[in-house]
Amino acid sequence: MNKFVKTHGLGNEYIVLDEEEINFELTEKAIRRICNVNFGIGSDGILLKIKSEKADFGLRIFNPDGSEAEKSGNGLRIFCKYVYDYGYAAGREFSLETKGGMVKAKIIETSKDKAKLISVEMGRANFNSKEIPTNFETNQVIGEKIQADDREYEINCVSMGNPHCIVIKDKLDIDEIKRYGRFIENHSMFPNKTNVQFAKVINRSIAEVLIWERGAGFTLASGSSSCAVACILKKRNLVDDKIKIKMLGGELLIEIDNNWNVKMTGEVRQIAEGILSEELIEDLEK
Repeated sequence: MNKFVKTHGLGNEYIVLDEEEINFELTEKAIRRICNVNFGIGSDGILLKIKSEKADFGLRIFNPDGSEAEKSGNGLRIFCKYVYDYGYAAGREFSLETKGGMVKAKIIETSKDKAKLISVEMGRANFNSKEIPTNFETNQVIGEKIQADDREYEINCVSMGNPHCIVIKDKLDIDEIKRYGRFIENHSMFPNKTNVQFAKVINRSIAEVLIWERGAGFTLASGSSSCAVACILKKRNLVDDKIKIKMLGGELLIEIDNNWNVKMTGEVRQIAEGILSEELIEDLEK
């Protein structure tokens, strides 16, 4: 009871829990405490395995601030490794139901019978302004301007089941995204807030990205962010259909078909497994 697994995808780490194997309510307070590096385990979020009537597995994704995310690329690959490694999956291919839609996944490569390289069909990129959602009057948000504190940015928006705002840059600056990421995330033009990416094109098949994740802040890597960046760069004819996205935590291969369906492939590695202590559970319930 109360077993957990902690795994990272390119330095983006998640704790995986099974709804049927915990004896406490996963409240916003509990999520924040478990994800806290000082008073909990420390994590970029929590993945909760739940039942699904539509797919092989159901998945809920929580940010470290307790909010719920629609989709997470790294989170999906981490969850896929969990259900494969721990024997829940019947084979190497299976489906997942998330708040951001249905997802198909495939274990591409294993190491010592553990999933290592995983491919996930992330669904179709959506450029519709209202459906992302944004408050812009234009049908699509491509090359629009917003004010973020004392700076103006040209932005491009897309949904991968969750909202993304991409700024294309000639030079990437970590201090800049740490300074202005929060202002863009919480801008009034984004009713559900937004993930933020600063992207630099290296060539037609490679781009570098810095990420500010909604509900989590600056992060080393993000799967859905990589997909979003690749789609925006392709939309603006800066890259081809197959793009390598380089982040501080590592790289992902993103493939986009003619209908804007996106496939993401990358590695995941387990960090630890264990049991949440009774003392921690007591603190969660106070």
